[in-house]
Amino acid sequence: MSDHDVALMGHLMRRAGFGCQYQELEDRAAKGYEETVEELLNPLDNPDGMDIDLGERYFIDWSHFIRGVPEYHAFRMINSKRQLEEKMILFWHSVLCIADSKLQSYPTEHAQLEMFRRCGMGSFRELLLEISRDPAMVYFLDNCLSHKGAINENYGRELLELFSMGVGMDGEFNYTEDDVKECARAFTGWTIANSIPQQPYGRYAAQFLYNPGDHDNEEKTFLGETGNFSGEDVIDIIVKQPATARFISRHLYNYFVADDVDVASWMDTPPQDMTTIKMLEEEYFRSGYNIGSMLRVLFNSDEFKNSRFTKVKGPIETIIGTLRMVGDWTEPKPGLEFIFDEMKYMGQEILNPPSVEGWHTGREWIDGGTLAHRVNFVSDRVADTTQPGIQGIINRLASEATTHSPEALVDGCLRMLGEYEISEETRQMLVQRSSKGGEVTSDSQEFGARVSDTLRMIAATKEYLYA
Repeated sequence: MSDHDVALMGHLMRRAGFGCQYQELEDRAAKGYEETVEELLNPLDNPDGMDIDLGERYFIDWSHFIRGVPEYHAFRMINSKRQLEEKMILFWHSVLCIADSKLQSYPTEHAQLEMFRRCGMGSFRELLLEISRDPAMVYFLDNCLSHKGAINENYGRELLELFSMGVGMDGEFNYTEDDVKECARAFTGWTIANSIPQQPYGRYAAQFLYNPGDHDNEEKTFLGETGNFSGEDVIDIIVKQPATARFISRHLYNYFVADDVDVASWMDTPPQDMTTIKMLEEEYFRSGYNIGSMLRVLFNSDEFKNSRFTKVKGPIETIIGTLRMVGDWTEPKPGLEFIFDEMKYMGQEILNPPSVEGWHTGREWIDGGTLAHRVNFVSDRVADTTQPGIQGIINRLASEATTHSPEALVDGCLRMLGEYEISEETRQMLVQRSSKGGEVTSDSQEFGARVSDTLRMIAATKEYLYA
């Protein structure tokens, strides 16, 4: 497998980003695979390639984030050259969940997503510390209602169950109910300084506040260790647990490599690829809990490179990937909120996961209704030959040959979509459909329409559901 393989680069950019146009794949492949991985892992060393000031002048509600947070982050996902940075924000948003349905404070929710931007590829210990101090999370999981002598277990429970360790591993429980209570005691006094809802402070993000007078300073026993623990001490104990290494490794595997069973089943269902999971666990401890180091090991592994088209694309991946491919929304214009609506129709609304468990992945993304929305959304965009990305595909294929057979047309479009792989049965169906028009010359008025029609047919295949 060549380090300069365009198909391999297409795989990397679909998983570590939201895909890109074929010319970018060729440019990145020329640089080399490992160099591209390093570029993705070190976003601060590279410009994001966006004029956010222009966007904020056009979408005036972005300035204080009274509204428009989902649209703002959708715009960044489409346009940022720091694709892995944006992908990791979506990853952590699905693992460390909050929901606007309860919070109703866009400034505070925006602040959390920006925290993921800063911390999402650094130390997992620091990320857990930041999320424990995050006003959106403090309010969402009721830690502001947890007091010395009257604890609220909600955050302590979810920190262990859904944010760090999981209920169990290899058929054994990772913690007890007493551990949940002791964890909650350790986080008493971690609260917020002002109200979350829109009124009367809706224009401003809430602030974290530590109230020492409300903190339980008594001795606690947590995961077998005893002491006068604070929330920070509890996090120090959590991150050194083997269960935490397993938990984070399985999440990264499910998100970047292949669809796994839901988190609730992890106690009784072993990882489908224990070799890769063990490799990630070892890097977790070797690197001092560094997520970026784990991603470097993962992306450079043969297991990742050989996992092409084993993951069902989520709705946001489908929509953002399509818009990046066709070259739409490269600058502000009316209607971005409708793109956000399309995400909701497909089952994934930014800032509103269905529960604190986040979104379930894999085939649960697909049902009769959402499948129709997926196919229609992609088909409508690739059919628009005025889009610069579609024009680029047409011009590129036209430059490669003067005449295109139905087979060449299908294979060329698959290549332009990022070296997409389909079954031979599906390919023959596409060729049969294309054969109705016979051969087509590159300089004919029909050529653009034939390319567009072929792209639409590919977008409707079952294989195109996968990344």
